[in-house]
Amino acid sequence: MPAYTRTEARDWAREKLVGAVNCTIPSFTADLRGINEQGIRHDIRLAEQHGFLGTLGVSEVSITLPEYLDFLRIVRDEASDDFVVVHHGSWSTLEQNIEAVRGAEEAGADLVLLSYPPNFYPESEQEIYDYTKAVCDATNLAVILFPMYLWGFGPRVHPSDIPTRLIRRLIDDCPNIAVIKAEGGFPTIQSAVECHRLFGDEVVISMPIEGELIPLAQVMPIQLSATSDHEYFGPMIPRVMQLLREGKYDDATDIYWQLHPARKIKGGLAPGLHGGAFINRQAWKFQGWLQGYNGGPLRQPTQRIHDAQMNALRKGLLDAGLEPSMDPFREFFIGRNPA
Repeated sequence: MPAYTRTEARDWAREKLVGAVNCTIPSFTADLRGINEQGIRHDIRLAEQHGFLGTLGVSEVSITLPEYLDFLRIVRDEASDDFVVVHHGSWSTLEQNIEAVRGAEEAGADLVLLSYPPNFYPESEQEIYDYTKAVCDATNLAVILFPMYLWGFGPRVHPSDIPTRLIRRLIDDCPNIAVIKAEGGFPTIQSAVECHRLFGDEVVISMPIEGELIPLAQVMPIQLSATSDHEYFGPMIPRVMQLLREGKYDDATDIYWQLHPARKIKGGLAPGLHGGAFINRQAWKFQGWLQGYNGGPLRQPTQRIHDAQMNALRKGLLDAGLEPSMDPFREFFIGRNPA
């Protein structure tokens, strides 16, 4: 059970959610018939060693709901009590998402990242409201509201994807909405600034994009960066967030510029890797593998990652003065804890 009630969710988030949350993509056995418990446990141990506040248990891979809930149970069992486990509310229908969020609550998740199905085609703000409220009403867990271009709501509904007038209604009517992952109208900082100005006294505003987090946190308070593929930079994002909290902006800026070569390469690869308004989880798993995470095979259907892209991502880390794995790329497709 969560450590708070629905009406306490925002106070819990304000107190607890301070730091960076990375992403953990499920690991599978070599024959792809089951999940790889040792690979999952390896990734959680390393995420804690790197200083992450918590992790998102990614569901946007080829995995059944029973397998996914077992994956969350393993994450919860391996993690320390203070480590935040985030359920990825990204399933095919509203009914499946309600079933999943209830199962995630029983599995020990602390928080929900709310997503919207690819077949969900709202033509009004009311339809988005109804879907969002139905998921929020189905769980006692705190919810991360996520305005984002990937849902395809803008400009049909609003250029900001989920307009602030709709966010206002949802905050008023769903007491367990405790965080806004402010990427509306991506790529832009307007959503983060607007959400901070309008809602920052009520809910936690998360900036998940490190290239915007580091400068923005020097002019407005940002206590949370969740959820993102921060594992690409190893322990650097938790470290820089600590510097920002301490007001050591010169030191944080030094890290910003240190990471810039890797940031530019990663951004330049993004259109090819993440085409079709879909995040390439194979690429994210590889990024983590470069920093010591498990890696390993994913089931079909999955997007691919090729040698040129892998070489570029590794070179970005080398140019940033970091120490990525220099193991042969074939080892990524096996994983560090094969089963």
